[in-house]
Amino acid sequence: MFDMSWGEVMVIGAVALVVIGPKDLPKALRTVGQMTAKVRRMATEFQTQFNDAMREAEFEEARKEFEGIRNTVTSPTTAFNPLQTIRSEIQGAIESPAAGSPPMPTQPDAPLAPASANLPEPVPGEPHATPADPTHVPTITLPVIAPPHDPVLPGDDPKASGGRAA
Repeated sequence: MFDMSWGEVMVIGAVALVVIGPKDLPKALRTVGQMTAKVRRMATEFQTQFNDAMREAEFEEARKEFEGIRNTVTSPTTAFNPLQTIRSEIQGAIESPAAGSPPMPTQPDAPLAPASANLPEPVPGEPHATPADPTHVPTITLPVIAPPHDPVLPGDDPKASGGRAA
């Protein structure tokens, strides 16, 4: 506990025997032992109360976090709106351009043209989708590319060309 060797304990015992005397030494040792036990009990009790207070604080913090998550999930006003998120990110990028980038040209009084203004007129008899038709999905046709091959020509010896065979 105090990092004392047996030699130091014997010196302290000899000094205590001389100072206190052989008659009162057992009573003094008993008193010191009782006081040591009381101090240890108090330290253990303090440590237990401290640990309980820490557990309660952690529990309170976890409870507040759980309440915040539950309120976020159940609250209809804070629902995730991807369109609003994208709109706000774009608006933020326009309002505060990155450092070193040229400023974007703006015309504050010019109204924006509707998206349908630049669309070509539909040709009669051709199938087409209107901007109001959300079910139309454009199809994309990709060309088919054949994998490269190494044909074996007549007269080629597969063993002579390093084991190449079709």
